[in-house]
Amino acid sequence: MLNGTGIKIFSGTSHPELAEIIAHRIGLPVSQAEITKNNIGETNVRIGESVREDDVYIVNTGCGAVNTALMELCIMIHACKIASAKRITAVIPLFPYARQDKKDKSRAPITAKLVANMLQRSGCDHVITMDLHASQIQGFFDVPVDKCVESKLFYCYAPVLTDLRSLYAEPSVILYIRTHFNLDDIVIVSPDAGGAKRATSMADRLGVDFALFHKERKKANEVSRMVLVGHCTGKTAILVDDMADTCGTLVLAASHLSDAGASRVCAIVTHGILSGNALAAVTESKLEKLIVTNTLPQAENQALCPKIEVIDIGAVLGEVIRRSHYGESVSKLFHEVPY
Repeated sequence: MLNGTGIKIFSGTSHPELAEIIAHRIGLPVSQAEITKNNIGETNVRIGESVREDDVYIVNTGCGAVNTALMELCIMIHACKIASAKRITAVIPLFPYARQDKKDKSRAPITAKLVANMLQRSGCDHVITMDLHASQIQGFFDVPVDKCVESKLFYCYAPVLTDLRSLYAEPSVILYIRTHFNLDDIVIVSPDAGGAKRATSMADRLGVDFALFHKERKKANEVSRMVLVGHCTGKTAILVDDMADTCGTLVLAASHLSDAGASRVCAIVTHGILSGNALAAVTESKLEKLIVTNTLPQAENQALCPKIEVIDIGAVLGEVIRRSHYGESVSKLFHEVPY
């Protein structure tokens, strides 16, 4: 718990519930900020208390009206910067435009790099995010970027020398699995080859079997064929991934696992975006449960789909902020969930 001296936590409008959880975790109120729109849709921000020489953390995630949330974040950072804040950290549980991380066709933009530039130009000193869709996004910044971690850093106005360490949602997910499933009959399944490293890491730490799907796509968000590599007969299959958007891959994978003899099929993902017809697809699918973290607000989704359960990662983010403020090591958080 913090003593409140020299630290302020602000919230944008995208996920105020998470900001409240983080602030409660470290024993502080959410600081006052008024965010409004004028008649032509421009965002107005008024910071309601002094931030001079304070360590400022601004919580806003990439969901809902993503462009609005991003602009809010940049304006709040700039407002704190010109109000003489000592250090400004953007806490972005879901990094916006993270899937646009490379030039995959002619004349395609690398929008994740543009977002990184926007945050830096706004005056951001530090970024905390969780389970980046692509690790190379860390290289888009000249400011320190921690995937939910405070690293040992050397600050300067030239390109920053960083020692980057990654703390994913994995410890929280492993704790959930240990407390809700029988480890004797589960298999961890990756829905694609790209997630194999994540799934094998979890399977190794749990001491359970691992399987994966090889999938082919006709176009983005549309899977044409999936082939299961591994065995799941008579077992509880747990699909793990970093995000669930349209849920087409998870639904198709759940159907294949059920046909392959799995007794139960569940899915655990970090970012439950759940756009379009995702909720209806999950409801009608072979999935028994879809477990997501609260990097995005989920209350409305839970009301519409009884299969959705939520893992709270507010305690992890709160502990990262506390340790960041005091300059403490966070190595323990790479493997354990804070109590």
